[in-house]
Amino acid sequence: MQRPLTLAVFVIFASCASPAVETPAPIARQLVVARHNVHLTAPDTLGSLSVGNGAFAFTVDVSGLQTFYRDYENGIPLGTQAEWAWHAIPADKGFTLKDVAQEYETCDGRKVPYAIQRSDGGAREATQWLRANPHRLHLGLTGLQLRRRDGTPALLSDLKEIDQTLDLWSGTIVSRYTVDGDPVKVELVSLTDADGIAVRVTSPMVRNGRLNVWLKFPYGAECHVCPGYDFESPERHKTMVRESTERETILERILDSTRYFVGIGHLGARVTETSAHMFAITPNTDDQVVEFTLRYSQEQEKPVTSDFETLHDKSAAFWKDFWNSGGIIDFSECTDPRAQELERRVVLSQYLTRLQCAGKMPPQETGLTMNSWYGKFHLEMHWWHGVHFALWGRPQLLENSMGYYSRILEKARQTAAWQGYRGARWPKMTDPYGKESPSSVGVFLAWQQPHPIYYAELLYRNDPEKALKKYHEIVFETAEFMASYAQFSMADSLYHLCPPLIPAQEIFPAVETNDPPFELAYWRYALDLAQQWRKREGLQPDPGWQDVIDKLAPMPQDNGYYLPAAGVLDAYTDDAYRKDHPVVTGAYGVLPMSEQIDTAVMADTFEEIMNHWNWETTWGWDYPMLAMCATRLGKPERAIDALLMDVQKNTYLVNGHNYQDKRLRLYLPGNGGLLTAVAMMAAGWDGSSDNAPGFPKDGRWNVRWEGLKRIP
Repeated sequence: MQRPLTLAVFVIFASCASPAVETPAPIARQLVVARHNVHLTAPDTLGSLSVGNGAFAFTVDVSGLQTFYRDYENGIPLGTQAEWAWHAIPADKGFTLKDVAQEYETCDGRKVPYAIQRSDGGAREATQWLRANPHRLHLGLTGLQLRRRDGTPALLSDLKEIDQTLDLWSGTIVSRYTVDGDPVKVELVSLTDADGIAVRVTSPMVRNGRLNVWLKFPYGAECHVCPGYDFESPERHKTMVRESTERETILERILDSTRYFVGIGHLGARVTETSAHMFAITPNTDDQVVEFTLRYSQEQEKPVTSDFETLHDKSAAFWKDFWNSGGIIDFSECTDPRAQELERRVVLSQYLTRLQCAGKMPPQETGLTMNSWYGKFHLEMHWWHGVHFALWGRPQLLENSMGYYSRILEKARQTAAWQGYRGARWPKMTDPYGKESPSSVGVFLAWQQPHPIYYAELLYRNDPEKALKKYHEIVFETAEFMASYAQFSMADSLYHLCPPLIPAQEIFPAVETNDPPFELAYWRYALDLAQQWRKREGLQPDPGWQDVIDKLAPMPQDNGYYLPAAGVLDAYTDDAYRKDHPVVTGAYGVLPMSEQIDTAVMADTFEEIMNHWNWETTWGWDYPMLAMCATRLGKPERAIDALLMDVQKNTYLVNGHNYQDKRLRLYLPGNGGLLTAVAMMAAGWDGSSDNAPGFPKDGRWNVRWEGLKRIP
């Protein structure tokens, strides 16, 4: 396995001499993108490459397909996932959240049920099943059967003269190598208007029978962080041929209550079943080329039978349109040795988030590559996955997933009512149906609650009339919950955010945590936005919401620092607290200035964190968050230091993935957070007057950009 790429080596670009400004002359976008095409000349199990369309992704090894999937299981696994593909292993009992609920006393004395992880009696079984089901399903592997001249199967080490390139401008992966001296070329694109792939394989090994294509279908896997397949349970699922002609084959897959179809287009080749859940695609003639398409669908759809060139051209048009729309940023005229690496991360993060995070549902933290948290998505992370799309002038890609909140609104209302609140309470770790997952941490988080108001506001900026019509109910129901969640104290005549509550810095116990500052700032900001939405619709401000806004507790501070929660006076002297997310900085970074923020106190808090935090305990989005805080504080040098800090959790691999550790080898909130921070650093925020406020004015950062939008 190749060592994760760090900031060790950079190319120094040409000189620059003036502050950054939005570029009056158009940027040569293709040049910016193309200089970061990914090129591999050796196997790298952390260097897997993907194609996709936003709601489907297909990830390959250095062979150009998923041939050596076992070798890559501890790197970036080789996934075939679609946002609609989910599976649940049958349970003897119909488990519900009530089976794992436990009551907690709130600060107003009420008893409120929360669905927690339990290990007592039957609740243990219910906990595990509810967390693991449904889980995201691996739709099947597609690889090459490569044989050496002596007839034995080729190993990964037998691939020589490797030359693999991901062409970002066209979304094409071209893989070249030799096996026993014979050349192989594999060309791959994703379908753009369906979930699937198109492939062309060229090699003399096709003609002499030493190369063909295999398909292998798994059962679903109840695993937390894993590729998402189970090949050890062939008796638990079915793969049947529904139709077969000279150019088309349709397979039906049944896994318990899950049913989907695989349409194979194979003009000039035949499909044969070789064993249970395994099929081969073999040319009919002695040609050295085999072309095929795979289409995965919930309903029986006609296979795609267009030739590879046509589908390649569609992919090229899809990606050309993406790169030519919205924002672009060019660092080529900067002399700071970190600039090229930042540009590489920006370009690759745009590619990865477009193909993995732009569907109709919020993505999981590992996108459509592998399962994490059983393939479920985390709504507090949706901010980091999706906000950047609006800031980069592509709001429709954020809007794609906004419909999810409308679809689960009734479920969110039911959750709020179950707990004795008004409005709609959004889940944390959830699935396509909006069901909460039992958790000892997640169910007590609250910072995902204001998110839909923030998203709606970004979309309002793009199309006010449309946004008001589509999202006013989401905004108002969210605000109604937030107002009812804050508890009024007769002791100080203030509203508080109080137990049971775990803040975004997740190290604090639910039953002891009061008034975390980021959540307080977000509550005030989002409720104020909701009042603005009422005015836009010709309604009077809600008096209950306004009472919370006016009387919400101030952000706790002590000894010149903002505290992570009220009463944690040793937060910056005890190492037990200097870990996990330094999210106090998000109160003036993620969020804009408010009358509650003392910038001098925030600046000192920021520097204390930068100088003494335990970075091994952080996550990938923490570094963009710190950069955003530094930018608003007028510290552009520190913004760069934070964004490009050379620590493991801020590593970006050769394929652009944000590496965290051996367990979590890719982490898309880091990619999305990077894009959000860079957009802010270049375009600024509402009311900012400086050009590119997040980049130093030292003559080394002549950043050229266009099409970016200001953050609130």
